[in-house]
Amino acid sequence: MSSFNSCISVLYILLFMFHLCSCENDSQQLLDLFNKKKQPVGIASDIRMVYTDSMKISAILTSKKHVDFTNLSFKYSEFPDGVKVIFFDEKNRQSELTSDFATLYESTKIIDLRGNVFLRSSNGAELISQQLYWDATDNWIFTEFPFEFSDDDYEISAKRLDANKEFSKFRTGSLTGKISVEESNDSIK
Repeated sequence: MSSFNSCISVLYILLFMFHLCSCENDSQQLLDLFNKKKQPVGIASDIRMVYTDSMKISAILTSKKHVDFTNLSFKYSEFPDGVKVIFFDEKNRQSELTSDFATLYESTKIIDLRGNVFLRSSNGAELISQQLYWDATDNWIFTEFPFEFSDDDYEISAKRLDANKEFSKFRTGSLTGKISVEESNDSIK
């Protein structure tokens, strides 16, 4: 009987060792699994973010919902219910930007705005598109989507835009619309 008990004991020990060797606790695999599911680190409702530069307010962002994915290797935040941003220039003049959806990429400081993108600058210029990128570092906007732009001198539609936020420097693809030009009296003979 004691040899039978010894065999059972050895069998239990072997099974236990087999079970122990077959299991791993790899925390990196757990993190990878978590990241693959793209679970946010946080979700906030009715947010208001104030951006400052040298103790001056430079922008105020408001949104109904903020989903924070800064726990992923390529950190970003989403605003799935739309976003409104009011910018203030050095003379405290306001420009306003709205869209139905926005993604802020943390490392590049680029915001991808999608759906009913509307931008009104402090000088009254307006831009409408379905998609627009805004480079917050360089205060530059660009898109490959069709857009409409209007101000006192221009009323244009085009595909592709590359411009500073004041629209004083910009490039487009082929465009249609109205452009004001001043006639000058040259003394060409």
